[in-house]
Amino acid sequence: MIEGRRVLGVIPARGGSKGIARKNLKPLAGQPLIAWTIEEASRSQYLDRLILSSEDPEIIKEAKKRGCEAPFVRPAELAADETPGIEPVLHAINAIEERFDYIVLLQPTSPLRTTEDIDGCIEYCLRMGAPVCVSVCESRESPYWMHTLDQHHRLRPLLPAGQSYQRRQDLPLVYVENGAVYVAQTDYLLKTRGFMTSDTLAYIMPRDRSIDIDNEIDFFICTLLKRRAL
Repeated sequence: MIEGRRVLGVIPARGGSKGIARKNLKPLAGQPLIAWTIEEASRSQYLDRLILSSEDPEIIKEAKKRGCEAPFVRPAELAADETPGIEPVLHAINAIEERFDYIVLLQPTSPLRTTEDIDGCIEYCLRMGAPVCVSVCESRESPYWMHTLDQHHRLRPLLPAGQSYQRRQDLPLVYVENGAVYVAQTDYLLKTRGFMTSDTLAYIMPRDRSIDIDNEIDFFICTLLKRRAL
């Protein structure tokens, strides 16, 4: 609870994965990938309840073993590759009887995110009076120096204004979602059906805690960073 508001943490973890087979259960630095998110979320001073959304019996069993509730089994149709990421969150809100003022989405593919990042994002959202707040990091690559290709394979600037920047130091700072923490007022989320709106506030995290695992290279890098930190 924070400032009298009750907060629900939701960890979505389906059994399937395109990039890495059984990704959420794959061992990373000594424990399943999902365990790192459960561990950090369980230390939060603001999450009143932490639940798992999964259709997979093995993931449910692993989460329960580590102290995370699994009050329901996610419907199979909400665990497909093409299922929008917001749908399991909306389903989780409606699948439990208890009502919460805020929802915090924590994807297990961000194992470097810490308890401080979770609580910091929640605090910032409330302090700024925003209905929704999403964690971001400074982008490694600038869209001002990106290009598309025309039909003859010739480079064409993605942003024409980028041609005026000759030095990296002069480029405008740009930020990307890092997938680590999503916070929203429950009623607002049910109304907008998404975390990314014109009201979304950015909570900036360092890049070294912002890897969102999508492939084996990401997994390898996170493993090295976690082992170094242990």
